[in-house]
Amino acid sequence: MGIGNRGVRVLVWLSTLCLATAGSAQESKSESAPPAEQQQSGQHRPKRVRVSQGVSQALLIKKVEPEYPQEARDKRIEGTVVLQVQISEAGDVKEARLISGDPLLAPAAIEAVKQWKYKPYLLNEEPVQVETRVTVDFRLNSKPAERTASAIAWLRWGSVRS
Repeated sequence: MGIGNRGVRVLVWLSTLCLATAGSAQESKSESAPPAEQQQSGQHRPKRVRVSQGVSQALLIKKVEPEYPQEARDKRIEGTVVLQVQISEAGDVKEARLISGDPLLAPAAIEAVKQWKYKPYLLNEEPVQVETRVTVDFRLNSKPAERTASAIAWLRWGSVRS
């Protein structure tokens, strides 16, 4: 009892698929893994790595709060400024570029973030440059008397409802 034409075609297709998969796996392995001597000499060490905001936040050692711009304060502008930041191997902010946020708030955010200091980010026990995003929030705070008055009003309203 033979396998027939259909069975032969299936076997040929499967063996071709296996060979193609093995060949592409070998190619990707050789492309992604440099020779051992190149790894040891550090030729393929990245100059800069991109990390999440959470990782960079954990490395932050000195944070300077931004000065709220008077014009933004007068216009009652609040908001979030998002910056793309490059950090040197030593942990200094080399560059801060605006991604999003109000144009009146952005210069103050950039000025403050450029004064931040980070612990060096180590990759294979070597410090490397880091690229990350930083979020700076600008919120107008109400005066203490206004907060107290609104807390008293809320308590009165709550006691009336009871």
